[in-house]
Amino acid sequence: MSDQTDSKPRRSHSRKFFWRGLTILLPSILTVWILIMGYQFVQQRIAEPINMGIRAGITRWSPLPVVLEEDLVGVEKELTQVQREQMRRATDPKKWLRGQAKAIKIQNLWDEYRFPFDLLGLIVAFFLIYIVGLLLGSYIGHSLYRRGEILLQRLPLFKQVYPSVKQITDFLVSDGNERLKKFSRVVAVQYPRRGIWSVGFITGDTMIKIQDEAGVPCATVFIPSSPTPFTGYTISVPRSEMIELPISVEEALRFTVSGGVVLPPSQTKQLTEQNVTADQAKQEGASISSDASPDTDSSTLAQSQS
Repeated sequence: MSDQTDSKPRRSHSRKFFWRGLTILLPSILTVWILIMGYQFVQQRIAEPINMGIRAGITRWSPLPVVLEEDLVGVEKELTQVQREQMRRATDPKKWLRGQAKAIKIQNLWDEYRFPFDLLGLIVAFFLIYIVGLLLGSYIGHSLYRRGEILLQRLPLFKQVYPSVKQITDFLVSDGNERLKKFSRVVAVQYPRRGIWSVGFITGDTMIKIQDEAGVPCATVFIPSSPTPFTGYTISVPRSEMIELPISVEEALRFTVSGGVVLPPSQTKQLTEQNVTADQAKQEGASISSDASPDTDSSTLAQSQS
């Protein structure tokens, strides 16, 4: 019996230590995994096509690397049937073969020093993005972008997908000041029914017709869904029925994405102080009632004796 009773606490301790370790390590592991997946996506989908263009440009216009006659002999032996047919149809077969040998030498050199060469694609990608942002900052560039965007939104299928994707990317890429412009303040409203408080963002004034029917000042509030705050519900609420929360937009988003697990630090502290105050009040009330009970019993006994 004693062995069985001892094994239960050990199992519970082991389980507790395991979950504690998982809780500590999982955020770091997920963060590293997300960063690696993001790097691989950028490398494969953006940087690698740019690197292919760089290699093709070097093959076409650069005098280096130098191709020797023995290189041509080795490459010609390794040609497939399709490549031999392409060389036969080429205007200058010797030049075509030299280009193939040069491309192979560049690829071998690239594979030998892959990491520094792969960074070229990322550097060029960041540089191109910077140039595009610089051009779009001007009046002419912005006007051309708007016209191109209007044309794209008229294409079938594209117009159904593009607006939603653009809203999400604008929200993710925009800085804190731009987000604050879209979501001015964080509030709590009773939604979807009274007694249930939901966290939302004031996005602006409501429609005139709604405000006229309500008879009081109203505002439009966006209630984000959890754990994807990009979707949610847009409601119109009287301003008198809102509670403005002293937290930032980022803190409210973290609260929504985590399903309420990640509380804003300021609200956590206040909540703890309120709980401590409530517990102290309960303890004081209990002590007062216990102190008053002997007097009540003695007075009752005196009345019965009289």
